[in-house]
Formats: sequence, C-alpha cells, structure tokens
Amino acid sequence: MTRFVSELLGKHDRSTFASSNERIDTYFKQTVSQDIKRNYAVCYVLVERESARLAGFYTLSSHSIALSDLAPDLAKKLPRYPSVPAALIGWLGRDLAFRGKSVGSMLLYDAIARLAASPAGVHAICADAIDTDAAAFYKAHQFEAFLSRPQSFYLPMKTALALVNEPANG
Repeated sequence: MTRFVSELLGKHDRSTFASSNERIDTYFKQTVSQDIKRNYAVCYVLVERESARLAGFYTLSSHSIALSDLAPDLAKKLPRYPSVPAALIGWLGRDLAFRGKSVGSMLLYDAIARLAASPAGVHAICADAIDTDAAAFYKAHQFEAFLSRPQSFYLPMKTALALVNEPANG
C-alpha cells in the first residue's frame, strides 16, 4: 500500500499546513476555497494515509501559451494559432514535515497523470515559480523558462508523460 493518497480538497484540516512560504500558506489556508467556488481552479491534496495529515497540494487551471513566448524552434513545430492550450499549476506546496520525502515530485507527477487522463487537449503544463527554490524545482523536472518571463516555466505534455512513465518513477 502506498503511503499517500491523492484526492480533491474537501473538508481537510488546513490550519496546521506550513510550507515555509507565507504566500503559499496564506493561499492554501484562506484563498483556495474561493478559487474553487469560482471555478478558477481545482485543488488536489496529498494525504498521508496513516495520520491523515496533508503533505501537500496543487491547483490546476486552464491556460494558454502565446506562440511568441516560445523558442522559435519549438514554435515553428506547432499549429499557426496565436496560442496553444495548456494547463497551469497555479500553486504547489509541500508541508515542512514532509521535506526530503519527494512530496513535491509526487504532487507534480500526480498533476501530470491527471492531465494525461483528461479529455481536454493540453500541449504543455505551465508553472510560475514563487521563489528561486521553486524555479530550481521546476528546472530539475525539465521545465523550461519562457523567453520573456524567466520565473515562468513550461513543460511540453509529451516530455511530461515521458517523465512520469520512466521506470524509476513507476
């Protein structure tokens, strides 16, 4: 049995969640419910089975990427639309109690698997890094920075699927 279960955010106790980033903690404790009610985002949580403690969370929203934001060699391979469909990981946070347990990677891979199973067409996954640690996390998972926004990243869905299907991650 796996140690964690991924599920939609429900009536989970978020009061003790602490990621070490005040913006992430405030969003998760105070704002995410409003984004869900407004249908701006969906939020998934990773729950430790034994303790029922929240190990982390992420949100997903629809998004698009302007072709002009992509490297020319990649843009020329895409349809000649002004933008291509994408999904946005708007927020991703891991509780400090689970530092060093690969929870961030588990959350990212869970998001990729959900997007892969979705009937919606998605060319890439996007993420905005909240700080330098987050930027390093996304770079370590093969995300590339947008030309005009170095703290914003994208990962083509084809690359994302290869990441989650590697034997080491299976």
